[in-house]
Amino acid sequence: MKEDLSGMNLQIIHDSKGNPTGVFIPMQDWKQLKKRYRDLEQYEVEESTKEQLLSELKEAILELKAIEQGTKQARPLADLLNEL
Repeated sequence: MKEDLSGMNLQIIHDSKGNPTGVFIPMQDWKQLKKRYRDLEQYEVEESTKEQLLSELKEAILELKAIEQGTKQARPLADLLNEL
């Protein structure tokens, strides 16, 4: 069964070379898609609150200071990137 998406205001996102890299879906259209396809909710990522971001930033600064003082060992960059 083919879905009619003609009424949606999808926008294609391109990189600096003009290659398509993603799609922007307005919230109203996203909500309609989630109603139709219930399993889409598993792909949503909760945005961090300002408090969460500040807490994580403070923790990172404390960890960096501990590394500079020699009380904590730095982690390999690959481990850090995998955490993201």
